[in-house]
Amino acid sequence: MELSELRIFRTVVHEGGVTRAAERLHRVQSNVTTRIRQLEEKLGTPLFVREGKRLHLTPSGQVLLGFADRLLALADEAGHAVLDPRPRGTFRLGAMESTAAVRLPEPLSRFHRLYPDVTLELKTGNPDVLGRAILAGELDAALVAEPVAGAQFDSVVAFTEETVIVCAADRGLDELARSCVLVFEHGCPHRKRIEQWYARRGEMPQRTIELGSYHAMLGCALAGMGIALLPESVLATFPESKRLKIHRLPRGEYRYATLLIWRKGAVSPNIRALQEVLGQRQLAPKRR
Repeated sequence: MELSELRIFRTVVHEGGVTRAAERLHRVQSNVTTRIRQLEEKLGTPLFVREGKRLHLTPSGQVLLGFADRLLALADEAGHAVLDPRPRGTFRLGAMESTAAVRLPEPLSRFHRLYPDVTLELKTGNPDVLGRAILAGELDAALVAEPVAGAQFDSVVAFTEETVIVCAADRGLDELARSCVLVFEHGCPHRKRIEQWYARRGEMPQRTIELGSYHAMLGCALAGMGIALLPESVLATFPESKRLKIHRLPRGEYRYATLLIWRKGAVSPNIRALQEVLGQRQLAPKRR
């Protein structure tokens, strides 16, 4: 059934006949009569009992009227929702693990206060996974480290991060670097950066250990197992950070941007609202 057929059907019911319904719909009577007959043929049952010029609903017509009212009301609601510029509905956001743990609690708390009609869902992952989820329609937007594929996404800078290499304070960087590196799975931007750091030094570690969280990585570094590269902002969440030694990368290698990305040309009121919330913050950390 088409919505136009249901609108004609409901108007005939409310107006009590084809003539007044045709006037109300600005259609010729023959067109209204034809559409009603076509609807009855589709359903395989009469919808009206004809008594002269008056039409009365059959039991099947009564049932259809209830559904027609609900379907047409839902269609009108959907049309208003599409055109509504206010943030609303479910907002599926992705973020890297470090961003979700360190950067998002405060702005997302403010987002909830400002936009109570939005139901926020958060998924963590590396930039490759989150980017594919956006393109597959599983996420609306995500916060990922640069670079991103410019042809597929629109983006704005959300945060500026500084990366550092950490290891146990009582051990030498070179010794630990040759021994072991602590990383996330492939696809993590920080893993790519530490691999590039090794390549510039012309060496590789004896072992590579993949871990699932930054706190696990920092705990292993504190135990003297190896070195790790991570955003400096994460250290503020680790109680034993003072027992770690921080090694800064050469200028031009330590700073990168975390971008808010979404499918190209598919910005929504929810994305605009998050943009505004992020834009109200001091995005770049202060240099020490």
